[in-house]
Amino acid sequence: MCVGVPAKVIEKEEYTAVVDVMGSKMRVGIIFVPEVQVGEYVVVHAGQAMSIVDEEYAKVSIEEWRKLADARDSE
Repeated sequence: MCVGVPAKVIEKEEYTAVVDVMGSKMRVGIIFVPEVQVGEYVVVHAGQAMSIVDEEYAKVSIEEWRKLADARDSE
């Protein structure tokens, strides 16, 4: 099983993009989703944007990731 995290595309170049992952910016490959546009959301796994997802799905998923992070931090 692979785990991917949703990220918002904030800059795009030919083969890479800068994305925002829960407040952290990182550069990822976009070779699997070359059609992605700034402002769209992608699922990132191992430094690669694997698929484009809609904003509602991304926001629900991000909320679940935040719950996991908060639970980990409260231990």
